[in-house]
Amino acid sequence: MRFYIRKKRQPPAVIIVALIDVLIVLLIFLMVTTSFKKPQAALKLALPESSQAKKVGATDTRQVIVSIEENGGLRLGDDARPVTMDTLKSELLKETAKNPDLILTLSADKQAPFGQIVKVMDAAKEANIKPGNVSAFTKPTGQQ
Repeated sequence: MRFYIRKKRQPPAVIIVALIDVLIVLLIFLMVTTSFKKPQAALKLALPESSQAKKVGATDTRQVIVSIEENGGLRLGDDARPVTMDTLKSELLKETAKNPDLILTLSADKQAPFGQIVKVMDAAKEANIKPGNVSAFTKPTGQQ
């Protein structure tokens, strides 16, 4: 009988350095191939120039925003607080006392009664406010 002399086997060793090298290569590959921001097509425009045009925000005139809801309800200011026609007139008079160059920005629902729009314009004219921007929207500001 012939007996083989077994060599003592060493436990398998994991070479950490090789694993780190492979992980760094994978990380670099993922970073290069990942697009973090989609490139947008650049469009070069040559816009006409005007000597009379004012830049946006160039004026110091303050605006007062009046919103008219679908049912004819009125809202005043950026916070869209509800007001009645009488309180609207008094608020507009207070605002023009502070700033005589006030501009009215009127936002009305497309279903808003036209009579209410005219009343707001009349109240602004009584308070000596210049009509400014008029816009339409479907939902009043501040409501869901």
